[in-house]
Parts: sequence; C-alpha cells; structure tokens
Amino acid sequence: MEITVDQMYKIENKGHDMGFLKKFMMENAGAASVRRLVDKLSNVESKNILIFVGLGNNGGDGLVMARHLAGYGAQVTVMLLGSPEKIKTDESNWNWSILQKMPSVKLISGDSFDFDFNPDVIVDGILGTGIAGEIKEPYASAINYINQTNCYKFAVDVPSGLDPQTGETANIYTKCDMTVTFHKMKKGIPKRKDLTGELYAEKIGIPPEAEEGIL
Repeated sequence: MEITVDQMYKIENKGHDMGFLKKFMMENAGAASVRRLVDKLSNVESKNILIFVGLGNNGGDGLVMARHLAGYGAQVTVMLLGSPEKIKTDESNWNWSILQKMPSVKLISGDSFDFDFNPDVIVDGILGTGIAGEIKEPYASAINYINQTNCYKFAVDVPSGLDPQTGETANIYTKCDMTVTFHKMKKGIPKRKDLTGELYAEKIGIPPEAEEGIL
C-alpha cells in the first residue's frame, strides 16, 4: 500500500503523541538504513563514507547513520550543509550533539566544498519530503558533487530533489544506487526507479494504531 506524504506526516505525529517519540523514529530509520547498506556492501569496515546532511529531519536520519556506521568501523565524514545552530529539529540537534562527542566521526559544517575526499560511499540526507521550488545553495553544490562523484550512492527516504508525492523533480536531483524510505512507500518514489536505484520501505517502529483514522 502506498501513502501520501501528508498521511505519513500525520502518522508520525500521531505516533509521537502516543509516546513513540520522533527521536525513536529517527533512530530506527537511521539504523534500518545502515543495515540495508551493510547488507549490500557486506563490509563497510575502513570504507570512506561521506554523509551529506541538511538541517531538517532527513539530515537527522543521516546523523544517526553516521554513528551506526562508525560502530561498524567505517571512516565517516559528515558534511552539514549550514551551521549547527540552524539545525531545525530537537531530534536532529540531539543526534548532532552525540556526534560532537565522537572523535571517530569527522564533522564539517558550512557551505565550503573545498575538501579533498575520495569516498567509497556517499549518503544523501540532504532534502527529504518537504521540497518546494528551486534548490538553492549550498544544497545545489552538494547535489552536483554527489552526481559527479564515482562511488556507491545511498539516499535516505528519497533522493534529494525528487518529490516523493508526485515523482516530479526539482531543477537538480541526485541519482542513487539505493533508496530506503520509511514506514510505507510514498506514492511518487517508485515512479523514478532511475533515480532511486534499489528501493526499500523499512518499518521504524511506528505503532499500526497510529494509522487509525488516517489511512
């Protein structure tokens, strides 16, 4: 069964109101993503993994992935597209603060792409469901960097620039090898397998009761 982005938003809020907090959803989303990635690559130990994260919850899922991947022995670099004080949600802030206590994860923030990095894997946690209009800097440069880099590309929830509701794309968008979306498939995502690559919808612990009255 496919759902709309609005239905997903309401289901998340209802689950949160039931006491299954959004920080737990984020934790499970990041953990499920890492399991899929590790299954695919069989071993991420000592692999260079670059995670681009935006300032919203899509980025937060990427921050969770960074911690889990470090636990698997990967060499993880997180590029936060903006300044840490502009992170939009409590859940993402909470996860950023954990990474700040982890020397095993390299944190870069701002909008400079002047880094010499040869990634084996790039994680796209830039833009999630709330895209509207033209994609601006620094997001545009990050998306271009991803598309120009020859490595394995993994999208959290949806490739950045793809509208998960309609399947339409913004002015630029990432093209990935695997996409893991959460809870249930959003209607627009499977329309663009050319951008998503292998596609999975993973459960993240939201109670089925959270769907009542919404689906």
